[in-house]
Amino acid sequence: MKLDLIDYEHGISAIDSAFVRPRLDAIHMMIEKGRAAFIDTGTTHSIPYVLEALKAKGLGPEHVDYVILTHIHLDHAGGASQMMKIFPNARLTVHPRGARHMADPSKLWQATVDVYGIETALRNYGEIIPIPKKRIIETPDEFKLDFNGRELQFFDTPGHARHHVCIRDSRSGHFFVGDCFGLAYTELETDGRRFSFPTSSPSQFEPHLLHQTIDRVLSHKPEALYLTHYAQIRDVPRIAADVHRLLDAHTEMAQAVQASGARGDERHVQLKAGVRKLIADEAKRQQWKLNDQELIEVFSVDDELNAQGLAIWLDAQPA
Repeated sequence: MKLDLIDYEHGISAIDSAFVRPRLDAIHMMIEKGRAAFIDTGTTHSIPYVLEALKAKGLGPEHVDYVILTHIHLDHAGGASQMMKIFPNARLTVHPRGARHMADPSKLWQATVDVYGIETALRNYGEIIPIPKKRIIETPDEFKLDFNGRELQFFDTPGHARHHVCIRDSRSGHFFVGDCFGLAYTELETDGRRFSFPTSSPSQFEPHLLHQTIDRVLSHKPEALYLTHYAQIRDVPRIAADVHRLLDAHTEMAQAVQASGARGDERHVQLKAGVRKLIADEAKRQQWKLNDQELIEVFSVDDELNAQGLAIWLDAQPA
């Protein structure tokens, strides 16, 4: 695949990480006065595209100051260890809950294998190696980082995961939001409008906290957000309202399945079918220009992951 690089204002660009399919997974690059930072990393297979993007800006590995993680799921952090290996001056930033897993990724890797299976995990993510603790910066709530005179502020933003942060860029006022605002796949774009669908993937989906996270970001009135899936979105209040509504639809559907008495494999089948129906209903509501088969293909992994996340959330509810 050739480099797919989208340049936005304020020195921000999106790089297609080449994970699974085109424009599924973005790595964001920020350039400030000849220095570079990356927000999320794709996988180990993404490194050639990152190096090519740097070269396109007249920069090299020695010009990278920070590798910034929104959270440690491997489509966001799988390339971190290799980036740190090839960027000699870089420091890694990560939520305090995620720091130990970057220094010792064995449990993170096992959790990924448990979800995807060993063959898929190796094919999709490649080798994950430890990062020296002295190169890791923990980013608790409201932590501020000076990136060559440009302030980045970190917010503790649970709901999708307890090790998730969102980052506010002082220059633009824009936010890098990882997965908190869902999946704004480019295939959903209709007549120039972007759309998003929530992700409740395992294993720390907490919808009440995710609602709070979305509202916290909205309170800053950002004109644009950068989603890992995928890249810049505007019209933020409209998209946030859609994600709020769809989060409620997910939890209501899951509670109905639980109340029906379904358990085990039967419950999983019903949850996955429920997610697929929510996708189909949203496609009709928003008039996405995808036929039924294309819709299944676009969400071919997410229906399964959302069902798993909902099941874990249901099991965590008090009896």
